[in-house]
Amino acid sequence: MALPKHRGSKTRKAKRRTHQKATMPNVIECPHCKAPMLSHRACKSCGYYAGRSVVALKVS
Repeated sequence: MALPKHRGSKTRKAKRRTHQKATMPNVIECPHCKAPMLSHRACKSCGYYAGRSVVALKVS
């Protein structure tokens, strides 16, 4: 089994982990109902995507 020949410093470890971060979701305003929604996905409030209804929502 391989073992490190030299101990890595805290700075080196931190530099390696700078890219391991969570990204914020791209939230936009729905053009149909003005509710916040994720881009490139159907709106959860009205079911519209790209100007047409793609998800049939239940009426309660």
